[in-house]
Amino acid sequence: MTNSPRFIHLRTHTEYSLLEGALRLKKLPDLCKANDMPAIAVTDTNAMFSALEFSVTLSKAGIQPILGCQVDLTFQQAEPGERPRLPAPVVLLAQSERGYEHLMKISSCLYVDKGHQLPQVTLDELEGLNEGVICLTGGPEGPVGQLLQQGQRPAAEALLQRLKAMFPDRLYVELQRLPGEDGQPEAEKLTERGHVEMAYAMDLPLVATNDVYFPKTEMYEAHDALICISEGAYVDQSEPRRRLTAQHYFKSQQEMVTLFADLPEAIENTVEIAKRCGFMAYLRDPILPKFADDEVLELRRQANEGLQNRLAVIPHAVTPEKYQERLDFELDIIEGMGFPGYFLIVADFIHWSKENGIPVGPGRGSGAGSLVAYALTVTDLDPLRYSLLFERFLNPERVSMPDFDIDFCMDRREEVIKYVQQKYGRDKVGQIIPFGALLSKAAVRDIGRVLQMPYGQVDRLSKMIPVEGVKPVSIEKALEDEPRLREEAKNEPGLTRLLTYGQQVEGLLRNASTHAAGVVIGDRPLDALVPLYQDPRSDMPATQFNMKWVEQAGLVKFDFLGLKTLTVIQNAVDLIKQSGRDLHTAADGTQLYEPPEGAVNEINAIPLDDAPTYKLYSAAKTVAVLQVESSGMMDALKRMKPTCIEDIVALVALYRPGPMENIPTYCEVKNGLRKIESVHPLIDHILEETQGIIVYQEQVMQIAQVMAGYSLGGADLLRRAMGKKIKEAMDAERPKFEKGAAENGVPAKKASEVFDLLEKFANYGFNKSHAAAYAGGLVSDRLAESEPPG
Repeated sequence: MTNSPRFIHLRTHTEYSLLEGALRLKKLPDLCKANDMPAIAVTDTNAMFSALEFSVTLSKAGIQPILGCQVDLTFQQAEPGERPRLPAPVVLLAQSERGYEHLMKISSCLYVDKGHQLPQVTLDELEGLNEGVICLTGGPEGPVGQLLQQGQRPAAEALLQRLKAMFPDRLYVELQRLPGEDGQPEAEKLTERGHVEMAYAMDLPLVATNDVYFPKTEMYEAHDALICISEGAYVDQSEPRRRLTAQHYFKSQQEMVTLFADLPEAIENTVEIAKRCGFMAYLRDPILPKFADDEVLELRRQANEGLQNRLAVIPHAVTPEKYQERLDFELDIIEGMGFPGYFLIVADFIHWSKENGIPVGPGRGSGAGSLVAYALTVTDLDPLRYSLLFERFLNPERVSMPDFDIDFCMDRREEVIKYVQQKYGRDKVGQIIPFGALLSKAAVRDIGRVLQMPYGQVDRLSKMIPVEGVKPVSIEKALEDEPRLREEAKNEPGLTRLLTYGQQVEGLLRNASTHAAGVVIGDRPLDALVPLYQDPRSDMPATQFNMKWVEQAGLVKFDFLGLKTLTVIQNAVDLIKQSGRDLHTAADGTQLYEPPEGAVNEINAIPLDDAPTYKLYSAAKTVAVLQVESSGMMDALKRMKPTCIEDIVALVALYRPGPMENIPTYCEVKNGLRKIESVHPLIDHILEETQGIIVYQEQVMQIAQVMAGYSLGGADLLRRAMGKKIKEAMDAERPKFEKGAAENGVPAKKASEVFDLLEKFANYGFNKSHAAAYAGGLVSDRLAESEPPG
């Protein structure tokens, strides 16, 4: 790639210009290399959704990323009684880190606390956030260009003077030449001369852009259909509507040099600007608000006190000394990895919820394997009772953030989030944005609609596209795999256009929304770390980066899940108490169980060994019980005849595509219809509770530990490599596993067989901590509901 480029694209729109841009970010490096372009700016419309992803992706490919944003600017005030005047776009580029910080705040200004107003910033807002920012005036459709089109030359000059004062030595007058079918667009005819004259008169530099929306001119028609999807228009409608031309593609350097041969400085200045922009967004380590002056000491205090409180009321799975040993082991790892603050923050909002009568779930996910979390009442399952592994949650050999999945009563979840906002500051708490993509089925339906094709025909075609897992396959693959679709396309000429357009736009992003559960908490205003977005229907801002990139920007995600089952359970408890009795008393006055001292009417104090409850499960009377209410689950319950919590845990883990083929074996062994099969005497005890079948990821880890001498941290890395089918890692682990097994007296052939077995089950083995947390909640659910008020 040349080190002396002649032109750099400074105004481009990726798929993050939703339903508008069609440059795919992952393909941008190849596009730059193919055009011998060592740098590029991305300036998505009113958004910086891709800023960090763009920086990382381009820099890894050896391309200089120039961070920017096309921003709609309010430049004319409406007269009294007049409708608000539409804003017009300018292009802002980050010259430095300070400029990037200002761009994030400007981008946040577009959405935060703006209600249902169109995204836009005012000149006053821009004036306070201009340091380190380069401004391009927006071309023919920019605010200066709009005034020139309206014949308001003096107003255009005044606005340009104000922008010049606002961006000293950092303002460029932007020119575009994008001829359409009828030659030079009217907007360019009306503005170019005025732009050039004012630039020379005010000693301002010119700059050429091409306002790129798609990679090649051949995509123009498909892109036009994408614009129609966005605007609710039709491709072939008679009314004039096209605002872009076939020239809005990624032109080569030579094409742009030729286009502006009479104004070479406008081309040269694109390279000058690229040289002036020397900053790219970077990855950050996790950042959390400070919870206490000495978080290590505070966590140890709370965890030790909490463990003693737990041990005073629960049956002991091991000796108190073993509990303390496990607690100290976990605390050492948590401190070594720098996560005491995370545990304290989660424990705090859970304590607040419980103190305020908000039902909280037992904790789901691998976090249920932490005794520290159990001591802090973040989770409600004793990990030693269920043989849950801490290393599955936090592995010192693979540093990653802890992640608790916390369920709250659906009706009161918002109260918990409001508490967090009040405690840490509203500007430091936000939700996370996810993006919806235009997948193949939706692409066919939407393109068919804007092409005005019969609904029945389009619906039939969409249904022909197969689904793999939860997503439909691509149109290209569907044409390969589905003969009916091929035949239909062959016999109906109009379908070629539909499927061609569909293939060109499928996978592009179509909308932004708000993550159902994810909340981030920062130690500073969030817009100092990421740009913000706000859904008009929400009073809480969200990050413009999605879950993957917001964490790499340094923000830590906390899950606040709303669960209807918790609401149902609480209602059942309230009804029982309203009837004048306690949870441990039946309608006829019989005592159902002995509650621990101080735990009367505590739902988590209900024992998990209640025989009548398991009879309900065996009879499949589980309507409206989370996870076990489907007809398939009910059938499995009848066959299994569960008698203990371990059976329910196993069933929750087994009832999924793949593992469910082992349900008959589990049931037959459990009910004495088949003998348990031995894998190897060293590890048979690990599989005893699951009838000789590998069900859990934790069992994969324990087998590697016991048979081959792995540490549990190393065994977790093995499990992860197997589960994700990382071939290089598995090839490296096999000899290590076989060598460790040999040292324990296991023949090479048997060790290889066990490794193959682990590889098979690791692919769909379930997280036992997650299954146990679900199952523990289920049994409590049944107990609460099986004794309705008399």
